[in-house]
Amino acid sequence: MSYKTIFKRWKSPLWALLLLLILTNLATSLYTLPLNRVIEMRLCLEHYQATEPSAIPLDGLIPEKLCKVDEVQKQLAWLQGIMETTLVVCDFIVTIPFSFLAKRPGGVKLVLWANLVPRIFMSIWAVLVGNYERLFPTKTIIAGPFLAVLGGECVFSSTIFTLTAALTNEYVQRSISYVVAFVGPSLASFTMGLDLWLPFWLNIGLLLLAVPTINLLPGSNTSSTFAIIREAEDTAETGPLLTEQSSTPNKYSNAFEAQDSVIRTCINVIHKFTSLVMGRRNFQIMLVSFLLTALASSDTKLLVQYISKRYEWTFAEATSDTDMTQAGYLLSTKALVNVTLLTVIVPRIIKASSTSKTVHNSEVRLNFLGAEGSIAVSILGVLCVAMSSKFWMLIMSLIIYALGSALPVFTMSLVRSPLIVLADSETYAQDFSIVMLTKTFGSLLGAPLMTVLWVQAIKVGGAGLGLPYFVSASLYFVAAVIVAQLTF
Repeated sequence: MSYKTIFKRWKSPLWALLLLLILTNLATSLYTLPLNRVIEMRLCLEHYQATEPSAIPLDGLIPEKLCKVDEVQKQLAWLQGIMETTLVVCDFIVTIPFSFLAKRPGGVKLVLWANLVPRIFMSIWAVLVGNYERLFPTKTIIAGPFLAVLGGECVFSSTIFTLTAALTNEYVQRSISYVVAFVGPSLASFTMGLDLWLPFWLNIGLLLLAVPTINLLPGSNTSSTFAIIREAEDTAETGPLLTEQSSTPNKYSNAFEAQDSVIRTCINVIHKFTSLVMGRRNFQIMLVSFLLTALASSDTKLLVQYISKRYEWTFAEATSDTDMTQAGYLLSTKALVNVTLLTVIVPRIIKASSTSKTVHNSEVRLNFLGAEGSIAVSILGVLCVAMSSKFWMLIMSLIIYALGSALPVFTMSLVRSPLIVLADSETYAQDFSIVMLTKTFGSLLGAPLMTVLWVQAIKVGGAGLGLPYFVSASLYFVAAVIVAQLTF
């Protein structure tokens, strides 16, 4: 293969899309872990200034172990909860307006570029608040997520869905996110060990690289280009992972059609969403399950704080009296299981089940069994996390919990299946938008819920630290009962 051919391939919209997903997901992973330490560091300094000034070293850097006191951890939980809730609320509010903009010529690129602004700003803001304590009070850290009015994860996912549907599939997108989740925490932990601020600068650098990458993507009105690309790069992997029929409409559109009046359009969108949901019992069941699982999975936002508090681990360095690895490396272990599951185990199960009498000629049934099985494993895993009193128990628990990570693959395959999808294949894009809004709404409810539960767990202490995970297990159980109501 010539260098010219390789260069052309990498300039193709498919590779640009995959590169964009890698850059944004890796940047997010680099931001999350050090942010916890930055906020904790500021809160810890304030706590000891008020209660025990003599504990503060001359250089002002309090050992991280001393920051695991309940008062500091409760304030950390509240600030993180407020930031997460603000981020989701701002993202949720602007999802529909930005989808209008994405329909205009060049709108997709403009929306994606705008989406990078709050991501870059939050890293810059964390560096400023962390370094200039006299200029910026600790609580000003919550100002960062307000810029998500320029778009967050929901806007990002909804905007690139048109490109994802035409260039690759959600299975590939999810696999990329898990591969990055494997590398991200480890890289964050390693770079934090070198310098606390290094992950933030790497985050900014990766997001700046995403700017020219977006320019390589096709615009919004390029359905003919999509068709050519799909025909040229069509393989067995490019379709939905688990569907009974192909869904390759000539035109890929999102759920929102441009109107003269934004207000009138919003009303029309609500009516259209209502009409798409009403009378579709199976779709309603899946939406409730998406809401419940989004609520339950909000506990993953607490994992870093949970590990740090329960086992007295540091965010940036290993404990001096044990040979434990850093919390970030443990999260990477969980992500490694996710990657293995999606790239090796799930495909082999699907291949083996294709000849099984139980699921023969019934991929819908396989999707259903996969979803229920994933939820069952998630329940077991999250209960184990809640009850893990020892380090080795936590490792095993996270591995079990990670085995349930294939749930979205099966549930989204159900949404694509004849069990739910309407005769008009283009409505799948509209169904996807409804699903994304439902999941975002679940995250919106889950962020404050898990924050309140975590604060109460800290007050209880001991085994009570697992309170958020016990609640998550209950939500997963209700979701399993709901999904079982699907009619075939």
